[in-house]
Amino acid sequence: MRVRGIAIGGALLTLLAVGGCKVGPNYQAPAMPAPPAYSDDGHNGNWAEASPADAANRGAWWTIYRDTKLDGLEQRCATANQNIAAAMHAYEQAHDVVRENRAALYPTVSVGLSANRNRISETKPLHTPGLPTNYWDFLIPLNISWEPDFWGGIRRQVESTSASAQATAADLANTRLSLQGMLAVTYFQLRGLDLQAQLLRSTLDSYQASLKLTQDRLKGGLASQSDVEQAQTQVEQTNAQLIDLGVQRAQFEHAIAVLVGEPATNFHIAEKPLAGDPPSIPTGIPSELLQRRPDIAGAERRVASANALIGVAKSAYYPSIVLGANGGVESDLIGQVFSAGSATWSAGPSANEVIYDGGRRKAQVDLALAQREQATALYRQQVLSAFRDVEDQLSALRVLESEAAVTGRAVASAKRSTELSTLRYKRGLAPYLEVLTNQTIELSNERTAASLATQRIIASAQLQIVLGGGWDAAQLPKN
Repeated sequence: MRVRGIAIGGALLTLLAVGGCKVGPNYQAPAMPAPPAYSDDGHNGNWAEASPADAANRGAWWTIYRDTKLDGLEQRCATANQNIAAAMHAYEQAHDVVRENRAALYPTVSVGLSANRNRISETKPLHTPGLPTNYWDFLIPLNISWEPDFWGGIRRQVESTSASAQATAADLANTRLSLQGMLAVTYFQLRGLDLQAQLLRSTLDSYQASLKLTQDRLKGGLASQSDVEQAQTQVEQTNAQLIDLGVQRAQFEHAIAVLVGEPATNFHIAEKPLAGDPPSIPTGIPSELLQRRPDIAGAERRVASANALIGVAKSAYYPSIVLGANGGVESDLIGQVFSAGSATWSAGPSANEVIYDGGRRKAQVDLALAQREQATALYRQQVLSAFRDVEDQLSALRVLESEAAVTGRAVASAKRSTELSTLRYKRGLAPYLEVLTNQTIELSNERTAASLATQRIIASAQLQIVLGGGWDAAQLPKN
């Protein structure tokens, strides 16, 4: 009966320790109202209606641009970028901390072994003459210690570190999103330079033809040397602009090399001019952004972590109860170590309660409360910044689209003006300066149009980045 009573008592104690109360507030996510729609709602479609983007893997958001070279670079970035690798190891460390804290819920059991040769002083007080002064002491101790989590302090600590680990996982996702986004933007900037180079080469061909026209007219006595020199100057200036693009292109190539984890020395990307308009990017509704941005998810998880620490601080007001047991076998003869008479043990609970601490525990609770309020404020600020980011890119796409349309008309007008002035020059009705002026205006407008094409596709990529790149908070590990 006694053994049965001890077993029942132990079972009840274990049940109380595992399922007992948890002091401190239970977590509720901070309320953050979201607008019903973006100001440019409908300009870039809707997740539920978009096609073909809706059928694509939203994690691989760059595939919407249908560029196999970019696809390959993004995959290399995900596996070889060292900043992503560092963020991965940071998450692994956070997960290990969760495991470490969770281990505190269970007893600690240790065993030892010792063999000591001892000598007792023959002249010490109360020594009994005739007794041996040299002897062996063989000891195999077993120690068991357990602090049941009656008040939930350990479970709150596990809750806090689990939320922190999830925040670190969100940081990893945000690092991956940011770096892959940076890669896409840099890649499109490089392709934009290739478009500029293609334009300048085409323009050089046209300017070479104009130079030959002035040279032929000079031979025929219909033009002056000044016309030839002006045409030659224009050719050389345009050629210099083309050469200058090489500096920027090399820098973009080197930046891409670092992003994909390769030395910049022998890294090269073949020239391929940017082409086409940016695809339609589905935006969804603003409230979805709270689940689709990893930086927002990370901020929210840090609020949860700070909230759990309030319970950890409050648990210090309750007594610390430890259940311990010590035992083992001990003998002066190695052959009798495991005999029944060599057994030794002691067991029992101990409790400790702080009566006075000068307000230390109160300060710890106040600190935890302030940290939760700080984390909440940072979370709300992150949400506001996310809404702003989306609106910025939607506005950029809308404005750049209108600007591109106007610039396109300007390019067409400049081309017609150049054609007319060239015809007038051939007929001797206009000076070459008129041709030169119109050609300069035409090139300026064409380069502006090429720049706008690059800006539009970059804004498209940046919109996908600020929308979370297809990530979802459901992807966070449960720990």
